[in-house]
Amino acid sequence: MPPRIVAVVVTWNRRELLRESLAAVQAQTLEPARVVVVDNASTDGTDELLRDEYAHLEVVRLTRNTGGAGGFAAGVERALTFAPDLVWLLDDDTVPTPTAAEALGRAWTSYGAGRDGSAPAQRPSVLASRVVWTDGRDHPMNTPRTKPGASAAELAAAAAIGCTPVRSASFVSIMCDADVIGERGLPVADYFLWNDDFEYSTRLIRDRVGLYCPDSVVVHKTRTFGSTDADPGERFFYEVRNKVWLFSRSTGLSPAEKALYGGSTLRRWARTFAGSEDRGTLARGLARGMAAGLRRGPRSNGAVLAEAGWSHLGRDDAEEAPAPPAEPQPFSLLLSTYGGDTPEFLRLAFTSTVQEQTRRPDEVVLVQDGPVPPELAETIADLAATSPVPVKHVVMEDNVGLGPALDRGLEACAHEIVARMDSDDVSRPDRFERQLPLVEAGADIVGSGLYEFGSGVDDVVGRRTPPTDPGTIRRVIRFRDPFNHPTVVYRRSAVLAAGGYTDMALMEDYLLFTRMVEAGARPANVAEPLVYYRVGAGAYARRGGRELLRSELALQRRFRELGITSRGEYLRNVAVRGGYRLVPESVRKVAYRRLLANRGVRTGG
Repeated sequence: MPPRIVAVVVTWNRRELLRESLAAVQAQTLEPARVVVVDNASTDGTDELLRDEYAHLEVVRLTRNTGGAGGFAAGVERALTFAPDLVWLLDDDTVPTPTAAEALGRAWTSYGAGRDGSAPAQRPSVLASRVVWTDGRDHPMNTPRTKPGASAAELAAAAAIGCTPVRSASFVSIMCDADVIGERGLPVADYFLWNDDFEYSTRLIRDRVGLYCPDSVVVHKTRTFGSTDADPGERFFYEVRNKVWLFSRSTGLSPAEKALYGGSTLRRWARTFAGSEDRGTLARGLARGMAAGLRRGPRSNGAVLAEAGWSHLGRDDAEEAPAPPAEPQPFSLLLSTYGGDTPEFLRLAFTSTVQEQTRRPDEVVLVQDGPVPPELAETIADLAATSPVPVKHVVMEDNVGLGPALDRGLEACAHEIVARMDSDDVSRPDRFERQLPLVEAGADIVGSGLYEFGSGVDDVVGRRTPPTDPGTIRRVIRFRDPFNHPTVVYRRSAVLAAGGYTDMALMEDYLLFTRMVEAGARPANVAEPLVYYRVGAGAYARRGGRELLRSELALQRRFRELGITSRGEYLRNVAVRGGYRLVPESVRKVAYRRLLANRGVRTGG
């Protein structure tokens, strides 16, 4: 079965070239399932062209030119909402030959596959087309070099399908594995003009496979070859600043690779100075670029794209408008259960979140994560049969873990708005009546406060009150989770745009919420407790120990790899959050009570 491809074309003031490019994309022998066009604040009538001739395409409009980096960040995020296998990134002056997409898709599917047709152990994360000039010459700026130090096995595996292993590639025409994007994040929107594609492709390829596929041919219709060498003004400033960011902050290159590519960069800059007739301008650009790159790192994609006048899902104003109060939007309830759950706890969670709600969900997606005992199976069957709303029972053959199970459940959800619920907690009757209006008014993720209880909901032992100010939520999320995970309601498209839950044992919720907010999702919280969260015996023991420490360290590494935290913030989190997992249970209990939960609360109000 051929891969599902979503194409992303970023355009700026190339109206006629864009028309030619889109015609070629839509004429592919392996046609993309969707085409996302990002208009990077064009002023030549491109907006009218897209509105009049391409109304059937997904269009993201920016009000400020982001130099391409922001356009690709916005476009990839939008593309992920359409559940692709591969995301095809193209410039607006790239005209692919009819079989360009098919050749890349074939290489992705067949690389490393067994002779019996079995799936490869690891699919390529990036595949680059052969880029030619209008007269058929290879385009020198966009022909990737063979991966330095590639092993004989890597060379042979790539050669078996007519390809070459590479370490980086250009946005002129590359296909990226959507699962790897979900794991490693979006392009960095603040990389204005230069090095955005180098940073992103090396980040996706590191420790994985990147391929150059000569059978996939695209024509790059630029007027000149050009480079930073030819423009000693602002372009050299951005080249220097972005290279400083790349070598000091990006996780795309290993330390040895940074030394290798850094040396190459210094040699090229030296040649630029030697051949320039305006060394004073270059020197000023070098000094400004170094200072800017060292002073701060790239801003978050959410901040850059908000400045460019774009909401993180690229919705038009009509789509942004809240639903009329008389027409509430439908929503799905997503609940996962597995063999270790207690049947009566699941029944109470289901009943409180469906039957007893003043505003019921329109469907329930109940994911069964692997085999379950007979008593739990009977409870699931009875709940589905007696539910007042339709229930989709999604059965996983094997126990895959909460994150992958929820990703599978999201695929089955019929509605854009999805509410989460854990299988052993209890919702207050007015939970959805309180939360849904906030989502309908424009929020992308809404949590609430919660009560912690022991033997029953009348045995309240604590209360967690989350921050409600969106600015505070964005500020603290790098250090702690500002959402109580069993309470959230979110937009399905916002979750998909952030890459879904992925497999991050014990920390999948926190990772997802952070990526959503960092990407620009609009957060909100209801301070009042709307969910009772079961803690019971051993709750404080479960908040520590080696297993949770491993998960905590894995989460902090992922934050660092995604550029969410700086090196200093990473070290702080490891020391504080990691240390919390190691202290004795008695100390952890005192610290938790003082910092997160309030004692002496009442169950009412």
